[in-house]
Amino acid sequence: MHHINLGIQIVPKSKTLDTYLLVDQAIAVIQQSGVPYEVTPFETVMEGPQEQLMQIALEAQQAVLNAGADEVLVYYRMHIRNGGDVSMGEKTAKFAH
Repeated sequence: MHHINLGIQIVPKSKTLDTYLLVDQAIAVIQQSGVPYEVTPFETVMEGPQEQLMQIALEAQQAVLNAGADEVLVYYRMHIRNGGDVSMGEKTAKFAH
């Protein structure tokens, strides 16, 4: 199974809870998953098989709801290559400092 990149942005809505703390719940799920990932100011990007990444994404959004969010907006971006892997490194290595 080929690896893809999946960017996920989860935007919690809550009348009483800090949204950053809710987002931290989603990031914790991704961190515990064991897949390569990178947290950015706007989204978290993961690398791995599409089915696994989608399962992690579902668990991440559920973690935010379980933590008390009233609702969540979830935005996905995927880079899929026909017949080959996609890596985060191939896109960013030249910018490493």
